[in-house]
Amino acid sequence: MSKSAKVLAVVNQKGGVGKSTTAVNLSAALGEAGKEVLLIDLDPQGNATSGFGLSKEGRELCIYDALLPEDPANPPSFADMIERHSVYPVDVVPATIQLAGAEVELVSAMSRETRLKSLVDPERDKYDYIIIDCAPSLGLLTINALTAADGVLVPIQCEFYSLEGLSKLLDSVRLVNTHLNSSLEVFGVVMTMHDGRTKLAQQVVDEVREFFGETAFETLIPRSVRISEAPSHGESVLEYDSRGKGAAAYRNLAKEVMSRG
Repeated sequence: MSKSAKVLAVVNQKGGVGKSTTAVNLSAALGEAGKEVLLIDLDPQGNATSGFGLSKEGRELCIYDALLPEDPANPPSFADMIERHSVYPVDVVPATIQLAGAEVELVSAMSRETRLKSLVDPERDKYDYIIIDCAPSLGLLTINALTAADGVLVPIQCEFYSLEGLSKLLDSVRLVNTHLNSSLEVFGVVMTMHDGRTKLAQQVVDEVREFFGETAFETLIPRSVRISEAPSHGESVLEYDSRGKGAAAYRNLAKEVMSRG
């Protein structure tokens, strides 16, 4: 049976909510479960790239070169830049700081909103899941991700201001759904950095579940030193602390993602 990947954009315009951490660890957990995964780093900070232990320095090709090729008649393909993870069946399309210029360069480009979609669609039959890690903004790179995706996965930090600004994100999803990608939907909301000892965390969980209903995942990603330390070792938390609560949480999240299709 041929594959047809589910494409998920991991989006939140707020920084520091565990977006790249979720993209990396969810990709690893899906890979561990035997799924073929493509992780596309669409964030100029390149955290998903380094989070999987890939160097950003001196790299000849990155996602920037595919989006804005020097020679449009002969653009590089994902196959030219993909790096296979050493443990899991996860392919990574890396990002470097070069991507920071793409936001401005795309403004005057032809088909500026659909550049990523034209790159992603031919890869769908090779993977079960394609995960796109987005920059903490709602600029053209994120619009490209939303146009290419089937669903949006929104990480929300369990803190006081967690729902602030979400209406802007949901407006962007609606606009893309109306004008560029009629199949786009909010696939799921995952709550990160949850500290079960605080009343505030429980209040946020209740608020998010009331607001999003069944779209919110049951799995809560705990606040964990191990999750925070793993990227500095170039590993997912599943490798770095395989038996810890962080790894268990991302395995449970992967199960929920798979159960949703």
